[in-house]
Amino acid sequence: MPREDIITGLDIGSTTIRVVSAQMKPAPDGGQMVQVIGAAESVAEGINKGTVTSIEDAVSSISSALEKCERMTGVPIEHALVSVNGAHVIAQESHGVVAISKANGEVAEDDVERVIEAAQSVATPPNYEILHVIPRTFSVDDQKGIKDPVGMTGIKLEVDAQIILGMTSQVKNITKSIYRTGVDVDDLVVEILAASESVLTKRQKDLGVALVNFGGATTSLMVFEEGDVIHTKILPVGSGHITNDIAIGLRTSVDVAETVKIQFGTALADQVSKHDDIDLASIDAKEQVLVSRKEVAEIIQARIEEIFHMIKKELQAVDRDSKLPAGIVFTGGGAKLNGLIEMAKDHFRTSASIGTPLNIQTAIDKVQDPVFATAVGLVQWGHGLHAGLNRPSITNFSSVANVTSKMGKWFKSLMP
Repeated sequence: MPREDIITGLDIGSTTIRVVSAQMKPAPDGGQMVQVIGAAESVAEGINKGTVTSIEDAVSSISSALEKCERMTGVPIEHALVSVNGAHVIAQESHGVVAISKANGEVAEDDVERVIEAAQSVATPPNYEILHVIPRTFSVDDQKGIKDPVGMTGIKLEVDAQIILGMTSQVKNITKSIYRTGVDVDDLVVEILAASESVLTKRQKDLGVALVNFGGATTSLMVFEEGDVIHTKILPVGSGHITNDIAIGLRTSVDVAETVKIQFGTALADQVSKHDDIDLASIDAKEQVLVSRKEVAEIIQARIEEIFHMIKKELQAVDRDSKLPAGIVFTGGGAKLNGLIEMAKDHFRTSASIGTPLNIQTAIDKVQDPVFATAVGLVQWGHGLHAGLNRPSITNFSSVANVTSKMGKWFKSLMP
């Protein structure tokens, strides 16, 4: 199997690092589909809330996940697409204007590129760099709401775009950690954007949908409408906070609290009987105590309500609260919490569902899980790059590629 045919996605989460290797196979409809041939995960050390806190620990965690995946596929991983996450990732609106260059006034591909570059020259906060420029709509002269202006005629071309930025130091720390494992970075993709590639359909994005990636230490939100990203936010709370709340409430260890959350936890306290107890000795022999399952459910419900309130505030900011025809799709490890979907339907007054990777073939069952949404999405993003798919909605900004290629050369010069 040629190494060039394999695309690898490396999802660097706050609690777990996941790697997916895949190759492209012809699909029944004549297109191509992703066939996952390797998937692995390892505990994330040296990473907190999506940011690197210790490069040494991060390198060993990433290496461990890569090695497991390589053993599964039998092919060394030389390059990967990498997710960027953390509360340092921010989004801002931008507007670009250029004059159409052709004498006959016809919009060409290079005009579109120039107007997107003009949108990029927006004043960014110090110490931040642009990760993605996502054009929303174009306008030619006074005609607004154009999705693809190529071939249209006019004098002036404008674009409204959303720019996603990451803190330069954090982006460099992540790329540095990966280069030290001997792997090249093909592209850096914001985690929630990668997850949207694998779990959302084109129809959902057109109708209007919110994707919530419920991670260990962060919860990411991305809202789509008419196929475009209209809002992005990364909140610094996640399912790990629920575990901590349970540990404090029950006066037990975090490991026991995590098991209690997964095995007995629910977000619907009303549905739990007051007389329903959990024997902690069944989890850890040292814990000779009975705790109320209702109390656990109340702790979980309180924290989920707080996270939902934060998401609701973000939806209200773009006037999309209860106004999303395709509802809300939850993905990530926290999405599997018992009762979460029922609670979301009630809280947001719209449809809610769990998003798992779509359009993939695999013999590895664990990949069909919301926790692998980002890693599979990175592979699908990589396929889009390799196939040269024109993504009018997503422009991969070259500064990241430039930074990573320079750093890659620098690291290779240091290696014996």
